[in-house]
Amino acid sequence: MANITAADVNKLRQTTGAGMMDCKKALVEAEGDFDKAIEILRKKGQKVAANRADRESSEGAVIAVVNADKTAGVVISLNCETDFVAKNESFVNLANDMANLALNYNTKEELLAAPFNGITVEEKLTEQTGVIGEKIEIGAFERLEGAFVGSYIHAGNRIATLVSLSANVEGGEEAARNVAMQAAAMAPIALNEEGVDAEVIEKEIEIAKDQLRQEGKPESMLDNIAKGKLGRFFKDNTLVNQDYIKDNKLSVSGYVKSVDASLTVTGFKRVALA
Repeated sequence: MANITAADVNKLRQTTGAGMMDCKKALVEAEGDFDKAIEILRKKGQKVAANRADRESSEGAVIAVVNADKTAGVVISLNCETDFVAKNESFVNLANDMANLALNYNTKEELLAAPFNGITVEEKLTEQTGVIGEKIEIGAFERLEGAFVGSYIHAGNRIATLVSLSANVEGGEEAARNVAMQAAAMAPIALNEEGVDAEVIEKEIEIAKDQLRQEGKPESMLDNIAKGKLGRFFKDNTLVNQDYIKDNKLSVSGYVKSVDASLTVTGFKRVALA
C-alpha cells in the first residue's frame, strides 16, 4: 500500500477543492497516483452530476467583465442550487475565473470546451458538482462588443449588465457604468423601439384597445389612442427612452448626450437570477 501523507492529501485538496476525506480515499484507491486520484474524484463528480441533472440550479453568481481596451465584454451566470453555496467565497472566485476566461470566446459552447487548469470548463463544473454536492453549471452567457463597453454588477452578484456606447469619449466610462446600472435596475426589454419584438407590440396594442373598449371609447378612436399608449410602453420599457434614474428630467438618451453631444447607447446585455 502506498504511503499517503498529509501533504499529499492537502495537495490534492488544493488542486481539486474536494474535502480532506474524499481526497484521502481517492489517493488510497489510486495507490498514491496523483493524476489517477484526480480522475477518481472527477468520476465521483460525474456520478453526482448525473444524479442531479433534473435539479433546479436557480441560485448562483452573475459576473460581468470587460476586456482591457473596453471594446468587448461578457456576462455569465455560474448557477448552483442554494444561496449558501452562491455566497461562498470560493464559488464566487470560480465564477469570476469563468467570466474572465469567457472573454476569449463567443458562445457558451466554446467556453464549456475551453481548457481550465488542465481540464475543460465542462469537466471542471462536473468536478465541482461532485465536490460541492450541488448541480453546478454555466447558465447565461452574453457577449457584447462596441466602441466602448462598460459593466455593472449589482451587490450580491444576482444581476449584472453590459452597455456599449458609440465612442470612447471623456466621461464615457462613468456614463457606461451609469447606464449599465440603469439597465440592471429598470430591466428594459430592448434598447429602443426598433428592438421590441413585433408580437410584443401587437399584444400591447390589443391590451390597450381592450382597456379603451371597457372605458366606452368608440371603435373609430381605438387605433389612434392605442398608438399613444404604445408610446408610453416604449418609454417605460426601452433603455434609451426610459427616464434616467439619477435625473428623471432626462431620458437615458438625453443623459448620454449631456456627456457628449454625439454619444449614443448602441447595445446592452442584462442577466439576472430568477
